[in-house]
Amino acid sequence: MSDRKSIAQIRAEFEAAEEAQWEELCARYGEDERTGVRKLVEGCRKKAASLAAERERLDAMRAYERKYDQYDFICGIDEAGRGPLAGPVAAGAVILPKDCEILGLNDSKKLSPAKREELYDEIMEKAVAVGVGLVSPARIDEINILQATYEAMRDAISKLSVEPQILLNDAVTIPDILIPQVPIIKGDAKSVSIAAASIIAKVTRDRLMVRYDEILPEYGFARHKGYGSKEHIEAIRRLGPSPIHRRTFIGNFL
Repeated sequence: MSDRKSIAQIRAEFEAAEEAQWEELCARYGEDERTGVRKLVEGCRKKAASLAAERERLDAMRAYERKYDQYDFICGIDEAGRGPLAGPVAAGAVILPKDCEILGLNDSKKLSPAKREELYDEIMEKAVAVGVGLVSPARIDEINILQATYEAMRDAISKLSVEPQILLNDAVTIPDILIPQVPIIKGDAKSVSIAAASIIAKVTRDRLMVRYDEILPEYGFARHKGYGSKEHIEAIRRLGPSPIHRRTFIGNFL
């Protein structure tokens, strides 16, 4: 009987339980009238419902992966850093296993920095292949940001250890690529592969901007990651451009 165990003992059971045991535990202690036990059962049921909702959301984000299920290696492509005044543009290319589950996977812009870091590690651990491309500020100034983004994406694809059979791209069609491509508007919120690529690109670029901040601390790169914050614009006006500023982006501030 449940009342033979203390609430602390029952709590320890819930805390140690694997997901497959949750339902049985809730059934075992569901009739216990003690408030503490009822809260444990209610909390477990809420956790199970939340997990089911998350899996349903992720299932909806696999619609394109299901549509192209005939391919073994589906690659998501996305970029980070088209808009900043400083630093490179980054692109991520990610091939996930077909049965891969990464809870919380989403458009990187909808995630906290801590959650992106956590998911980055899980993607790197579980992915079939990951490629990252970076194009410098000088190259952005030379060929413009759109062409630099395409160049970063081609570079990311070239660094994959497995050749993709189809590309799911966030909104764009990449020139000079022979692999079939599917551009998807707001793809980072509609495809798990593109969402994974967006996280890889964003975290890679953010980490690089933090390192730049160690070299050039007066610009505050670790805080704004090169974007046009008030603090950043004031620093450009006060100090002039650094070697990693995009000259074609900052003409209005000089």
